[in-house]
Amino acid sequence: MNELKILAVDTATEACSAALLVGDKLFSRWEEAPRDHTRKILPMVQAVLEDAGISLSDLDAIAFGRGPGSFTGVRIGIGVAQGLAFGAGVPLIGISTLAAMAQGAYRLDGAEQVLTAIDARMNEVYFGRYELIDGRMQLVGDEVVSDPAALVDARGKLAGRVTCVGTGFETYGEILSGLADELAVSQVRFPAAEDMLPLARTAWLAGEAVPVEQATPVYLRDKVTWKKLPGRE
Repeated sequence: MNELKILAVDTATEACSAALLVGDKLFSRWEEAPRDHTRKILPMVQAVLEDAGISLSDLDAIAFGRGPGSFTGVRIGIGVAQGLAFGAGVPLIGISTLAAMAQGAYRLDGAEQVLTAIDARMNEVYFGRYELIDGRMQLVGDEVVSDPAALVDARGKLAGRVTCVGTGFETYGEILSGLADELAVSQVRFPAAEDMLPLARTAWLAGEAVPVEQATPVYLRDKVTWKKLPGRE
């Protein structure tokens, strides 16, 4: 059986990353590079392909960070993934930014219960709750965009110690502390493409890869109601 080869790219937040899975081997690049994604992502892709000694045409699929996150960042990521997938003739797999962050908390912290929150500006956060099942983070309920206080009121308090990840907890930590009896702060602040790969592999094996033209971003916030703040995404 040929080794499964999946490339992952993510530019949905301030971080920019690319990673490649070849069988059980992983190659990755990651950098926090706000507003510099368009210049950095393709060299990262080239670097991981060279590390593995393969070309785009050898891939089985390409995964991308589908959001939520910066509108501009999400669009860059899906655009790059679509361009690469067209060239390689392979399908795409969209991976939640929040799920990738939760998976990162498992990889780095051994977390099994994770709350993820990205600062969405305008006094809101992108939020998701995840639980570890068979080594993969699974969404509990829905991913939402919400006022932090309203989120706490709606969700209530989880019992015990829960790991929290993302910039939403940095900005609204005092309010969001009401989500659990005790929050353990993870070292994860942004998603990494390498943490998309376990989720992408599961999706591939489940037949969830889609043709390039069917790949879609997930913004959570309706673009029509978006009011861009000066100097912000």
